[in-house]
Amino acid sequence: MGNDTTPEILVLGNVTRDVASSTPDGFTFGGTATFASLTASRLGRRTALVTAAAHEPGLPGTLRDVDVELVHSAVTTTFENVYTPTGRVQYVRAVASPLVPANIPDAWRRAPMVHFGPIAQELTHDLLEVFPSTALIGATLQGWLRAWSPDNGRVSPVAWRDAETYLDRLDVVTFSAEDLGGDLLLVEKYAIRARLAVVTENRHGCVVWQQGTRRRFPAYDVEEIDPTGAGDVFATAFLVRYGETRDVETAAQFANCVASFVVEGRGAQAIPTADSVRERLRHGRLRAPGS
Repeated sequence: MGNDTTPEILVLGNVTRDVASSTPDGFTFGGTATFASLTASRLGRRTALVTAAAHEPGLPGTLRDVDVELVHSAVTTTFENVYTPTGRVQYVRAVASPLVPANIPDAWRRAPMVHFGPIAQELTHDLLEVFPSTALIGATLQGWLRAWSPDNGRVSPVAWRDAETYLDRLDVVTFSAEDLGGDLLLVEKYAIRARLAVVTENRHGCVVWQQGTRRRFPAYDVEEIDPTGAGDVFATAFLVRYGETRDVETAAQFANCVASFVVEGRGAQAIPTADSVRERLRHGRLRAPGS
């Protein structure tokens, strides 16, 4: 496609190296930017990504179907996930350069859909000013809702700086109560302020908040192996389908379906094609309430 052609969807955010001793190379490429751009591409959309990273020989192969504007950074953002009996503990081991408006090619600024996928505070609200008011702009919020200890890198929830500025401009926001440290009052505050908010609830599906009302949509009944990336995949699928239909119910059902494939496998390889999604939409089974 090249950076002189306008994509159907543009993703902003830094890819990550996710450290894991169980993988052959000791890490896999991840982060919202990776999952979001691969999701849009596998769903058949012309996809572009602006990201910052160090030289990573394996990255072009991972993102081979995505047009990438790579901003050179001394390091690639790196996370280490430690799973304990009480849940996952995350550590930040390195942080790549932030992205700025000058990093976005002119033709890409005309993309009809834009997905903000911060992973470690690398996107700031001045990027919102790059895009015309006609663009449908979505965001996964987790990268704006986390901080990490300067001593050991341990990740913890943090207050969202300039939350109102973002929420007044973003068309669709996706997040979970876990992203907010389980603060349900803050979940409601953000959901009410947003134009359209989707609160994901893992195996229970999602709740969509719009104009003072909320609706719950159940997840698909599948065997969960690894939920990593499912929220990012969900958010992208919702934005893509909502952008096409402007129908909340259609978008939520579609996003739940796409995300269901991801929890059945491991990593970005589990992201489905559009044909697989269509088949499950016709024949898949939804999870019963409360199950």
